Amino acid sequence: MGRGAEKMRRRRAAWLLVSASLLVVERDALAYRPFDGTDADVAEYGALELELGPTHYYREGDRNFLIAPATVLNLGIAKDTEIVVDFDDFVALGALDPGEPRVRTMDTDVLLKHVFREGVLQEKSGPSIAVEAGPLLPDIHGTSAFGASLAVIASYRWSFGSIHWNEWGEYTREHNFSLFTGVILEGPHEWTVRPVAELFVEREFDVETTYSGLVGAIWAVDDAFSLDVGVRGALIEGEHAEEVRLGFTWALPIWGSKDDAKVEGARRAASPMYTSLRR
Repeated sequence: MGRGAEKMRRRRAAWLLVSASLLVVERDALAYRPFDGTDADVAEYGALELELGPTHYYREGDRNFLIAPATVLNLGIAKDTEIVVDFDDFVALGALDPGEPRVRTMDTDVLLKHVFREGVLQEKSGPSIAVEAGPLLPDIHGTSAFGASLAVIASYRWSFGSIHWNEWGEYTREHNFSLFTGVILEGPHEWTVRPVAELFVEREFDVETTYSGLVGAIWAVDDAFSLDVGVRGALIEGEHAEEVRLGFTWALPIWGSKDDAKVEGARRAASPMYTSLRR
């Protein structure tokens, strides 16, 4: 018990150091969250985009959790291509069953995303189309098995708003097949604060079906930084779930020109990034 508490203290200290370091780094690019789906765009070559939800509140049935943090890292490794790594730390609130861990690291993925058709999100004409695929890694204090994910994403933008369509198949860690169909809607990307919404249906065959809706807003503080808030409700095989999401997205140039990163940040000001809360 003492060793587990020490590990938790070290993890929290590490995240405090990360947060402190971000406060003193110049902000040079923009991305944002808070969706379960994604858009047909990627991080600029040489840029690292951090999407962080320091604390989400999640309730399913009579169980309550903090997701602290919900983390996504996007690294642009080539033109129109990025690597995505994400994970969520679930902290159970209240009494636990005997042997049940208080903290679980779940939803850890390592994905490769590539834009196969450059379109309006890349300042060209027509829809933008991307594919994202890769392994699902074993959970820590959860399901200790691998899975796989493949998503096809199409995006389009008008002066009055944007739409992002997701078709997402998985071979889950429990070795079931799952299909996610979702749509993201957002207000005019010129607005400093714009409303957003997401609807999705996810069916894990022979297990359960989830119907989910999210409403929220994104505040583009500048060309380098954005804040977001979202409230999500879901129905999972007749059981209700609720979630409150609050976080930020910040992209830092790792190599290449900072001026190029700022231009890319302005271009991506209305492009939601992957969050992968698979429940």
